[in-house]
Amino acid sequence: MVESQQSHNMLISLLGELANTSLKLWEVPAEASAKLINFSENATYLVSSSKGYRSILRIHRENYHTKLAIASEIAWTRALNKESEVETPNIIPGRDNQDIQQCKVDGLKNNRYMVMFEYVEGEEPNEEQDLVGPFEELGEISAKTHIHSIGWNRPNYFERLEWNIDAFFGSKPIWGKWQDAPAMEKPVLKLLIQQEDLIVKRIKKFGMGCGKFGLIHADMRLANLLIHEGKTRLIDFDDCGIGWFLYDFAAGISFMEDNPTVETLKDAWVRGYRNVSSLSNEEEKEIDTFIMLRRMALLAWIGSHSDTDLAKEQGPEFTKVSGELAEKFMIKMG
Repeated sequence: MVESQQSHNMLISLLGELANTSLKLWEVPAEASAKLINFSENATYLVSSSKGYRSILRIHRENYHTKLAIASEIAWTRALNKESEVETPNIIPGRDNQDIQQCKVDGLKNNRYMVMFEYVEGEEPNEEQDLVGPFEELGEISAKTHIHSIGWNRPNYFERLEWNIDAFFGSKPIWGKWQDAPAMEKPVLKLLIQQEDLIVKRIKKFGMGCGKFGLIHADMRLANLLIHEGKTRLIDFDDCGIGWFLYDFAAGISFMEDNPTVETLKDAWVRGYRNVSSLSNEEEKEIDTFIMLRRMALLAWIGSHSDTDLAKEQGPEFTKVSGELAEKFMIKMG
């Protein structure tokens, strides 16, 4: 076993120990335990007991969000629940009535921030299903979050990442450099460099005016929608920040940009959005630019998160297909 894999397995083990050790910080049944259900940016656990108790524990990664940034995320999700029609899981405060807890175990260098959420019934939409209906509803949800974003009076301490051009293509991009994606061969690299130039040119022309740029979820993937008895809830605001509103559709088709149904899903999303709010023809035309912006962000993410299951699942093929998509994009939009 290579050293990186050993380190990854050790981290998973230590985080599992931390998750179970920290449960005493909340009012959960004494016999409750935490089981890992997802590990990507953060580690997410199902907390359950034999008596039927369930909740979700999120352990934050190091050096990604400050405590104020996490508090800002919580403030927005609470405001959405209270002031809009967008439903998100409630936060479960700790025994000390604080939303954000901290704890560490031997083997971990620093304390980790942790937040507990109510358990929400539901299933995420499946890529193999007919997604026209879910994407029309996603368009409505997107519009509702954007309307709330524009009108919301943010708390004085508000602090979140800004998903601007530098966040993707600057000297210190948030998810790393897309050039570090696996199997980045010279022909693909050349295409993607050309595509980056075109994306930057088009987005600068598009601008960051009111109604185009603001507080967004930034990760409205199918995996972050839970549907139960006809009701859809939006979960995981960990990447929420200041960015282009159209980016929320692009995030919605993450890892499926080459799916032949994308144009149909885009039409459905636009239709749903316009059921709630206005969307100009100029904005609709520029959605393709944000799809490719997101695709390049995902290349960076895979390159910098090579130990995760999702990155391993995508592998070198994701880079190859990204080059093919770039060529088509530049023919269409160049």
